[in-house]
Amino acid sequence: MADTARTIIDKIWDAHAITTREDGQSLLWVDRHLLHEGSFLAFDQLAAREARVARPDLTFGVADHYVPTRNRDAIVPEIRGMVEQLVGNCAEHGITLFGLDDRRQGIVHVTMPAQGLTLPGLIVVCGDSHTSTHGALGAYAFGIGASEVAHVMMTQTIWQKRPRRMRISVDGRLPPGSTAKDIALTVIARIGTDGAQGHAIEFAGSAIRGLSMEGRLTLCNLSIEAGGRLGLVAPDETTFAYLRGRPFAPRGDAFERAVEDWRALASDRDAPFDREVVLDAASIAPTVTWGTSPEQALPIAATVPDPDRVADHGSAQAVRDALAYMGLTPGMALGDIRIDRVFIGSCTNSRIEDLRAAAAVLAGRRAAVPGLVSPGSSQVKRQAEEEGLDRIFRDAGLEWVESGCSMCVGMNGDIVPPGERCASTTNRNFKGRQGPGARTHLMSPAMVAAAAIAGRLTDMRPLLAGRTP
Repeated sequence: MADTARTIIDKIWDAHAITTREDGQSLLWVDRHLLHEGSFLAFDQLAAREARVARPDLTFGVADHYVPTRNRDAIVPEIRGMVEQLVGNCAEHGITLFGLDDRRQGIVHVTMPAQGLTLPGLIVVCGDSHTSTHGALGAYAFGIGASEVAHVMMTQTIWQKRPRRMRISVDGRLPPGSTAKDIALTVIARIGTDGAQGHAIEFAGSAIRGLSMEGRLTLCNLSIEAGGRLGLVAPDETTFAYLRGRPFAPRGDAFERAVEDWRALASDRDAPFDREVVLDAASIAPTVTWGTSPEQALPIAATVPDPDRVADHGSAQAVRDALAYMGLTPGMALGDIRIDRVFIGSCTNSRIEDLRAAAAVLAGRRAAVPGLVSPGSSQVKRQAEEEGLDRIFRDAGLEWVESGCSMCVGMNGDIVPPGERCASTTNRNFKGRQGPGARTHLMSPAMVAAAAIAGRLTDMRPLLAGRTP
């Protein structure tokens, strides 16, 4: 690009573009390629071509999607085969693997940033749509398909079209009880699940800068649910403090030099964006979904929408369809919706801060419904146990299990039975996402904990009064 003001999106893109074709597609260098056990199809393509992984030193694997969170010694043959394929393929190609017996094992979007493998200014790809999570550290991170995974394996590059640039600014101070999850659901409800289609999103504003790294990871994770290609936050002191001392991060003088480079990634003052969205942080309340799309979300004090009061015919029909699947009545208070179980986990909300927030609500209380708590990595699990959080969950009547994608994807033994309703910290509430016929309500960890105690959707703020999350 010409010497004009540039966004962080353009700065990272320009630093990685090797060549650009006449159709506008650019060949980008990839700094980190992350794999999971679902990547076996790409390895099969390499084997068919008798090809090798071009840069195994920039490729990292982890078992997370299909692995069971209980009784891993009795893993079913089909899943065991996928895990063993990942072990064999990584060994054959010299790829570092965080396998089931590795202390670093966990959900790819939790354990990789925690290891310092995600750094500002890098391009990070993975065969998973929620790779946008890594943008929290100022990386340009996005999910890719199976054929693209094979292409990156063989060339360490990927063809992409430069996205449009979108800035979502949230200024002011969040009210007590409101979290990054509530920001994300509020944004998606406002702009829709295709509102950011074709765009890379930069999250900015004082409320975003005030988020912890865990909060930023949650926010960027959900950018994909707004239709964005990816979401990111410009690196700042919070980023640098998080990365300092991580196993794969630079050390000593190299870290200080890297910080100077990372500071320069911030969007220039007059950098142009193709679309701007501005929200007032003070207006963001604890939010829950009521339907079958992340955009069908409302503050907990609201009521279920009435499709007869929705002017647009297509939108009204979408409301009717969602209400029919969810078994809800127009006009009923969200706080009257009873639940059957809860889930705390997933790449969206399973980090130590998330578990602490849920435990602050649950401590000394008993859940009215069963539930599952799956930490985002083995490291998070150990830390939570050292802090006694596991005892809080168990004493409340919830099940404490191993790390993995678990009930988020409903394909590893952890599912919501047909027709049951689950308060969940996950990222998607599509029909059948957590199992055939499952009904999912998305919300923050503290809100899930409150729902567990009440046996219904409820405002967690009264339960948190006088407690430290």
